[in-house]
Amino acid sequence: MIKSLIIDDDPFIQQLLQDKLTQYVPEVQIIGTATSGAEALEKISRLEPELIFLDVEMADMTGFELLTKIENISFQVIFITSFAHYAIKAIRFNAMDYLVKPIDLGELKAAIKRFKKKQATPFPHQDIAKALDNLKTSNAADQKLILHTQKEELRIALKDIIMVEGERNYSYIYLIRNKRKLVTKTLVELEELLHDKGFFRCHKSFIVNAIHIQSPPTRTSLLLSDGNSIPIARRKKAEFINWWASNEHS
Repeated sequence: MIKSLIIDDDPFIQQLLQDKLTQYVPEVQIIGTATSGAEALEKISRLEPELIFLDVEMADMTGFELLTKIENISFQVIFITSFAHYAIKAIRFNAMDYLVKPIDLGELKAAIKRFKKKQATPFPHQDIAKALDNLKTSNAADQKLILHTQKEELRIALKDIIMVEGERNYSYIYLIRNKRKLVTKTLVELEELLHDKGFFRCHKSFIVNAIHIQSPPTRTSLLLSDGNSIPIARRKKAEFINWWASNEHS
């Protein structure tokens, strides 16, 4: 049995999730619920859950703030959030799991499957601590993007990414020291995660990191710090010039 705690300030969402777990995922044992961060902190300490379903936004604190108040995290987290919530990007960037309200049964079962898989790895709870450190890092270049290859999990400092090249349903990450990694994310997915962190999609096949552009760029291509040259799409030129000017002086 997986000892679990549901933390959400909406009683309807609490009951909906509890009913679905009880009926369809019986290996998840609900050992308690909480409607506020303060109540959750007390129950986490007393009940010692293995898994927490955690509302991103509660009346007294956010889910992230709650986690920072726990000294030794010994559980995994599945966030509960609305689709439009600002925190979804931060959750994705840090490769943390989440469910969107109203909770879909198929997504719930998939999240539990991912929990079990991660639980079988060494030190599964360290991911949360590393994610919290990432969220506290104010300089975007020092933040670490968490990505997966077919063999491993990568934690890549943004300042080490020179560019990204799309390859159908995968992407190549070009790194300093002539390293290259193939990751299981599309260029569209990576563009969403990186576009406000000093990266720009200059072409249908490429995303570039501003700090690795050798200035000044030409009208049709970019020379990068590793010696590679990549094209600027014609329809992207004006947008790129504005982006480059703002990043050059930021």
